[in-house]
Amino acid sequence: MLWSFYDQRHTREKMEKIYCINTLKGKLIRSILLLITLPSYVSGTFVVNVTQTSYQAEENHHITLEWTFTTNPHSSSNSLNILCQLLTDLKNPTLFHLHEGVEVPETQDEQFAGRVQWDKDVLREGRLRLHVSRLRTNDSGQYVCKVFTSYERSSGKCWLNVTEAAEEPKTQRPTVRPEPESRGRIGFYTGLGLTAAALLALCAKCLLRCFYRRPET
Repeated sequence: MLWSFYDQRHTREKMEKIYCINTLKGKLIRSILLLITLPSYVSGTFVVNVTQTSYQAEENHHITLEWTFTTNPHSSSNSLNILCQLLTDLKNPTLFHLHEGVEVPETQDEQFAGRVQWDKDVLREGRLRLHVSRLRTNDSGQYVCKVFTSYERSSGKCWLNVTEAAEEPKTQRPTVRPEPESRGRIGFYTGLGLTAAALLALCAKCLLRCFYRRPET
């Protein structure tokens, strides 16, 4: 009887240990699965949008391209990596590059060198504003902006169409017409000049008569 009692107690303790081990294993497995599926789950809530799907501008003018993305209150802008490019058949020239919250101008394509400015203050609000100046016709095309964080990534696209600058119409100089008062003055001075000329002619005629008059015999 005594041995039977100890056997039952030993069996019970052994079963309790097995149950505890299985419980710990189950929790560990669930934690690992949660960590594995967390990035894909979070990336589904991280979205990059464009303020406008298409932009229209004229050559030599400037324009502002804007993207918005989901912000995380637990992460800082130092974890942001942003890459904006123009999609073409030959290559994808880089418009803007941000690595861990710091701009990398060395990777910017020569096509956009010195023509792109961005607003740092609105980045923490989940907004990326790129001001492109002195637009060219070859700036036209589709632009993609990719945003990366530690566990999230997404992208947004928009179109830009730059047209040639319109020729300025030649302005014709208006014909200046004399005002009535000016025309009156012109007529007055013209008449005065003719009168003076007539008087001079009359005086000259009188002088000639006096000069050529024959003496009386």
